[in-house]
Amino acid sequence: MGNVIGGLFGGGVFLIVILLLFLILPSLRICSEWERKVVLRLGRFAGVRGPGVFLLIPWIERTPFTIDMRVVTSNFTAEQTLTRDNVPVNVDTILFWRVVNPARAVLEVNNYNLAVQGAAQTALRDIIGRSDLSQVLSSRAELDAAMTQTLDHQTEPWGVKVESVRMRDIKIPDILQDAMSRVAQAEREKQARVVLGESEVLVAQRFADAGKLYEDNPMALHLRGMNMLYEVMKAGGTSTVIVPSSAVESMGLGGVSGITALAREATKAAEAANNAGGGAPIPPPAAPPIGIPPTPPTFFPGVPPRE
Repeated sequence: MGNVIGGLFGGGVFLIVILLLFLILPSLRICSEWERKVVLRLGRFAGVRGPGVFLLIPWIERTPFTIDMRVVTSNFTAEQTLTRDNVPVNVDTILFWRVVNPARAVLEVNNYNLAVQGAAQTALRDIIGRSDLSQVLSSRAELDAAMTQTLDHQTEPWGVKVESVRMRDIKIPDILQDAMSRVAQAEREKQARVVLGESEVLVAQRFADAGKLYEDNPMALHLRGMNMLYEVMKAGGTSTVIVPSSAVESMGLGGVSGITALAREATKAAEAANNAGGGAPIPPPAAPPIGIPPTPPTFFPGVPPRE
């Protein structure tokens, strides 16, 4: 009798264990940290479960949707989109978004992934059509911010949060690229010519100031001419320099003008000394007689003299 009771008890325990496994295993669910599961009870929304382990009512509750809560990146392109000034452009864009309300993402839209991509492409075409080509090329940050705000407002009822939108590449026709390159090159040449003209004005002003200084002091012009000849000979690496006779006469190198300059300086020094001493004025030295022989010609090594 005891063996029969023990056998029945063991069989009952085994049956209970089998029954519990039969009931628990179908209702056991495991959800990852970045996932959420939407629970439907007899077809009606019963809540969102996760993360971790949880149980459902067997054959009454089910979880047909598993939502990923991580940030999703979507690439989309607007091809041959006309700007406000009728220029076709191809814009490659990347979108960063994530689901913040799994219940809305399941109940309010059929496929939230395709809905977000379609809304993003439509918003991109709309904002390009309201902007000029120059604005699209130079104001990407402003266009990205405006498109992000528009998409976030549109996808909020779907339980989706748009983090940011970034234009990665903008392609324009090759003919227009060549025209823009020529315009940029012409602008650079214009700026270069303006800078060169301003430099010429400054150099001319400096030369005018130097001319006035040399007019008051001929000896300074004489020394400057000698220095120029020295610099030319030093840079050229030769001891023979061909100088036009007009340049020699203008600089007074060995001519009458050099003597005249010295006479002027001596006259000024004598007048200054006389005025300081209070004596009678000293007459200026007599000018060289007219019959002074002309300055002998200048000979250079290797160059035959002119007759």
